[in-house]
Amino acid sequence: MGNNICNYIKSSINTKYAILNDDSLISLIENIASKISAALIKSGKVLVAGNGGSAADAQHFAGELMCKLYKTRSSLPVLALTTDSSVITAISNDIDYKYCFSRQIEALGKHGDIFVGISTSGNSENIIESLKTAKERGLITVGLTGASEGNMDAFCDYLIKIPSYDVPHIQESHIMVVHILAMLIEDSVFEHLD
Repeated sequence: MGNNICNYIKSSINTKYAILNDDSLISLIENIASKISAALIKSGKVLVAGNGGSAADAQHFAGELMCKLYKTRSSLPVLALTTDSSVITAISNDIDYKYCFSRQIEALGKHGDIFVGISTSGNSENIIESLKTAKERGLITVGLTGASEGNMDAFCDYLIKIPSYDVPHIQESHIMVVHILAMLIEDSVFEHLD
């Protein structure tokens, strides 16, 4: 059993090393943080969504931006589209589950806002529909996914592809990226704070 634990940890670390050693991926993360910061400074907002573990990551990202990561500062306008059970179930029941997030973007998103869609496979139908709606409404679209080529790739202005095909390791790296983005955004938007 101990070998299984050690092998899992080594595999997770190797995924993070692959990110660390990919200069283009590091630059992409910096660029996305800059785009989100600029949108927030211009009174835009961030909408974020995912399914399952990715829903938890979406909510985590919203929590870090709305509350704080390191700095004591003002709240930032971010909304996880995964949290309103009445809205999600109404849309899913009365229309179709694949529109449970895109209908919210239709109601809440405006030109210059950011939509972050998280899907380890890159093929979550409701995330793809959300990306389409976001692009139609003039939102900047950001995707977080794994190494596999997914259908959502074509609809992202910026796409972070974790260099792994292992779902748990992709998710572990997604939460690391969420923390990095939150740190960079906080530093940029509130650079005057210590």
